[in-house]
Formats: sequence, C-alpha cells, structure tokens
Amino acid sequence: MTTDETPDMSTNETHITSAETTKTPDVPSVETAQGDGRPPRGLGRMAFLGLAAVAIALGVVIYLGIRTRTAAEANLTRATAQAAIPTVDVVSPTAGAPTQELVLPGDMQPFTYAPIYARTSGYVKRWYFDIGGRVKQGQLLAEIETPELDQQLDQARADLKTAQANLATAKISADRWQFLLKTNSVSKQETDQFVGNYRAMQATVDSNAANVRRLEQLVSYEKVYAPFDGVITVRNTDIGALIDANANAPGKELFDLAAIHKLRLYVAIPEVYAGAAQPGLTVTLRLDAFPGEVFHGTIVRNANSITQLSRTLLTEIDVDNANDKLMPGAYASVHLTLPAQVHSVTIPSNTLIFQKEGLQVGVVRNGQAELVPITIGRDYGSTLEVVTGLQPTDQVIANPSDSLIAGTPVRIKAQPNNQPKPQPAGGSAQ
Repeated sequence: MTTDETPDMSTNETHITSAETTKTPDVPSVETAQGDGRPPRGLGRMAFLGLAAVAIALGVVIYLGIRTRTAAEANLTRATAQAAIPTVDVVSPTAGAPTQELVLPGDMQPFTYAPIYARTSGYVKRWYFDIGGRVKQGQLLAEIETPELDQQLDQARADLKTAQANLATAKISADRWQFLLKTNSVSKQETDQFVGNYRAMQATVDSNAANVRRLEQLVSYEKVYAPFDGVITVRNTDIGALIDANANAPGKELFDLAAIHKLRLYVAIPEVYAGAAQPGLTVTLRLDAFPGEVFHGTIVRNANSITQLSRTLLTEIDVDNANDKLMPGAYASVHLTLPAQVHSVTIPSNTLIFQKEGLQVGVVRNGQAELVPITIGRDYGSTLEVVTGLQPTDQVIANPSDSLIAGTPVRIKAQPNNQPKPQPAGGSAQ
C-alpha cells in the first residue's frame, strides 16, 4: 500500500466531530428518553385512538352507503309500482237527460180502412169513383154485369112456382083424404101417405124459396156500395174487367177505401218508458211535410203487453183530422213527455264497454276499476242516457281498454285548468 491510498483519518474525525456538533442538544433521542428501548406510552395511545377513529369513520361510510342504496332501491320499487298503475281519464255523469221528452217515429194510418171486393162473378159494367174520390156511406161505387147469375135466378123463381103449385095440389089431396077418413071411407094408411106427400112438398117449396133468396142476394152484389165515409185510395179495376168471386180463387180488390176524418198512429215505446203510455195523455206531433207546425194527438190505448223481440209497448194515438190536412201513410215524429218517476243520467258514448256480460262501464271506486252493468235509454249520438246502474257522483272511465278487469288499480289523470296534480286513486293530496 502506498502512501496515497492511506485514509486520512484526521479528516474523517473532523467530519464526525462537526456532525455531532450540529445536533440539537435539547431533543433527546429514543434511547435517552426511554432508556430501556420501549416506545413512550403517550405515542401508543394516540395510535390506538387514531385507528379507532378510522374504523368508526369507515363503519359510518359503509352504513350510509348501504342505507342510501336500500332507500334508492325502495324508491325505484315504488316508482316502478306507480308507473305500472294505469292512468285513466274520468267523467262524471250528468244528472237528467238533455230533454225530458221522448221522440219516436210513427206512421199515420186511416182510422178505418177496407179493401172492397166483389161478391159475385161477372164483368165490370161501370165504375163511378177514381182515386182521391170522397164518398159517403151507401154510395154506389161500381156495377157488375152477371148474365149467368140472372138466368139462375129466373130458373130458381120458376122452380119455386112449380113447387108452390105442387104444394097446393098436395094440400087439397091431404085435406080430402083426412075428411074421408072421418067416415071410414078410406084407410088410415092412404090418408097418412097423402099427408106426408103434402109435407114433403112444403119442404120443397121452402128449399126453392131459400135458393131464390140466395140468388137474389148475389144479384144484389152486382152493385158495389161504400161501407163507410172515406176516400178512394186505390182503384184496381176498369170497365170490362173479369171479376171471379169463386171461393176457391184468390179475389182481386176493386177499390181501397180509407176513412181519414180521424187518423191512427201506432208507436213502439221502449219498456223503460212504458209509464209514458197512459191513455188520455196528449202528445205532440211534427211532420216533415209541415215544417214549423205542431199537431196534437191523444193516447187512446196500449197493448198492455211488452213485445219480446223489441222490448217495446205498442201504443195507439188518435189524431183529429177534420180538415183532411194530414194524409195516411205520412211519417210523423211523436213527442212524449216523460213521467217524473223516470230518473236517468247522461254519459259520453266513448265510456261504453261491450263484453259477453252485456253493456258495461268502468267506474273508479276506492282506487280500483269496477265494471258496472247499465241499462241504456235514449241514444243522442255522442252521449247516451243511462236509466239504471249509475249515479251522478260516480267517476266513469273514458275510453276504457277492452282488457279492463274489475279490481285493477288505477289512478285518475290530472284535469287541466289548474286542477290538482294527479294522485294515486284512493290516496290523499299532498
């Protein structure tokens, strides 16, 4: 080893001495503070408290995190359940009907109507009235020419005269033999024979007389008369037309006669309004042929029986037509005043539900949809009259789904114009 490689011990010592002199004399070292090598007691307590504080803080963070997540899940569940509840629009039924009168269609009919047929066969000789002709009872309408019938009548009258002559002869013989029997000049058997012959001739005379009367009656049918006052509405014959009055052949009417001094009007009143068909009540009539004019009629009778097919009550109304202004066959609108005991409400037509159970509507009750069967009165187009099943306080679902089931939870949609916010049906407003 050379002298250059020899460490400079003096220099190292100088560095150590200077380092020692730079230490702070007032801060003792660990060894000088404890003396036995153990950490001081104050420092361990501080470390324990620090660890405990960290653990508590961590526990609080975990608890708050779990609670927040649970609350979020609960809120999500509630929101999902609320979103699953359908929201519906509701309407309230309107008490009463738009009008308190019932309007029904009807056709004017003659008070008395009869097709006029011929009762004897022949040819039309002449007729005296055409359509529109006004006739009185007993007036001659037409004449029928019946040459065969006239010949039959003449023959019957001749047969009657022959029978009468034979009857006279038989009577003389019977009287003579009865006189001779008193003196026993003739036998009892011969007398009875002549008396029986007289009685047979009497029956023959009666038969021939009846035949004459029958033919005379048929001949009288050559003249066709009006059975009542009225108007000829149809004429189905003309001069020279063949008339076949045979009982086995379908007859052809000669005239149609209608009495129009009073008209009959038949209307079918729905069963729910049968109380309006009281005899003696006055009704109002309106006809398209007379716009703005009002006519009046009187209910005279009803059938006292509901027609099963239409569930209506047939009612007859008599209308005075002294001035012959109204005509049979005219269409009329009959306005009937409804009785006070008929209570009804009106709902929109878009609330109806058509199912196999019948006509129903959905009503919100206690937060659930209920299906209520109803009975319809009058149909006004966009609205309907309901006579049974609903009250004005009910909340009826508008535009209900065809799949709506009774008991389904629903909530009512908020109404416009500053109405309260929508709340779940059955809940309270906040």
